[in-house]
Amino acid sequence: MPTRLQSPEAKPPRPLTIGGEDFYPGDRGVVDIPIGSLIDYQPVTMTVHVLRGKKPGPCLLVSAALHGDEIIGVEVIRRLLRSTALKRLRGDLIVVPVVNMPAFLSHSRYLPDRRDLNRLFPGSPKGSLGGRLAYAFLNQVVMQCTHAIDMHTGAVGRPNLPQIRVSPGDHEGYEMAKAFKPPVVIETSLRAGSLRETLYSRAKPCILYEAGEAHRLDSDAVRYGLRGVVSVMRYLEMLPQEKRAEGGFSSRRSRTVVSTMTSWSRAPRGGVFAPEVGLGKAVTPNMELGVVADPFGRHETPIKSRVDGVVIGISREATVNEGDGLFHIAVTQDPARAESQILQSDEQLEEHQEERAEPFVGW
Repeated sequence: MPTRLQSPEAKPPRPLTIGGEDFYPGDRGVVDIPIGSLIDYQPVTMTVHVLRGKKPGPCLLVSAALHGDEIIGVEVIRRLLRSTALKRLRGDLIVVPVVNMPAFLSHSRYLPDRRDLNRLFPGSPKGSLGGRLAYAFLNQVVMQCTHAIDMHTGAVGRPNLPQIRVSPGDHEGYEMAKAFKPPVVIETSLRAGSLRETLYSRAKPCILYEAGEAHRLDSDAVRYGLRGVVSVMRYLEMLPQEKRAEGGFSSRRSRTVVSTMTSWSRAPRGGVFAPEVGLGKAVTPNMELGVVADPFGRHETPIKSRVDGVVIGISREATVNEGDGLFHIAVTQDPARAESQILQSDEQLEEHQEERAEPFVGW
């Protein structure tokens, strides 16, 4: 065999190190990062998939189940890992299907001590289980990426229209949000201790995908998520541009609605809740969105919108208390046009051919 001599000027490729394991260009593998243990000595680990393209490019992190009952992102990632498009990967893809394994195992949003992992960043190596989990995720995984997509859902009984949330001033994140092509993009403020705030403070562009509700898989929410992640990867030039059937590159405009403010319509009193509008529907000031009725049949009270906008979240609870949030509305200047754009976005999703998949047999 001939000996391959390396040019003195050529630098050896630098490894991407995750969980103490080195990955070089072209490598693919899975790492289980140890976090701690539960009451019965069951170990807590975080499974991380690492895929490196042979050519350099961005390093994208895609994560899900930061809250253990939010399953849609887990399914999006499962399908992403089976996509044949990843064979043409440029740059690096880091994928964490379940960040919060203790909560995932208990079918809960929260950690065993009832704390919210998404308020514990940057964490601590000597803190609570959640603090240690946040610290390990941040320092062993998140800090390796250049861009990030974090996936969430609405709460139990509170489905969300597929939407992207982006931080004010995150200009690259805003471009990623548009590339994702969701029905709605919302600019929302940062929350202390959240993953998004931590990424923003470290100048790492990040978008947050919200769709569906906890404990449920919604097919459209999953399809929007998968198409969106792949579209962002194309925008970042990690994957080739999508081609039309006749051979040209796709140039269809996104029908995304952009909003910089949201508003809640709340229950004016307790009772039985009957909505009259659904997700994606246009609303205007003083428009009746539904009613809260006295369960004993004496009266009913209308729920009215205070703003122009479209419904991006709704309560499915039949009984409510005074003050409960019932309709989450993205504020827009032209609600009718926004509703039409959302409908066209849904139509484009139906036309979209999902990435081909193959059985995943491990790296």
